[in-house]
Amino acid sequence: MKSKIILTALLSVSLFACGQETPKVKHKKSTTSSKSTVKKVKFANAEDPICHMKTEDDMKDTVVYKNKTYGFCNILCKDEFKKNPEKYVQN
Repeated sequence: MKSKIILTALLSVSLFACGQETPKVKHKKSTTSSKSTVKKVKFANAEDPICHMKTEDDMKDTVVYKNKTYGFCNILCKDEFKKNPEKYVQN
């Protein structure tokens, strides 16, 4: 009976000690500046040709067509444009 209590106590202490152990992972400190390095892009279109939303300098969905960059509010509008760009491009 005493041996079961001692064994239970030792197991409890060892489990508690393992739970308190801190991970041994070293993280690199970031050396990048907090300033954004996103480049502003001048789009050939002032508004999304599909849904007519105004384009913004930081739009991610873009297509280059005939050496001009076109911006879109989302990938659905971008995909629709890519199906038939001539329909939406103003010459």
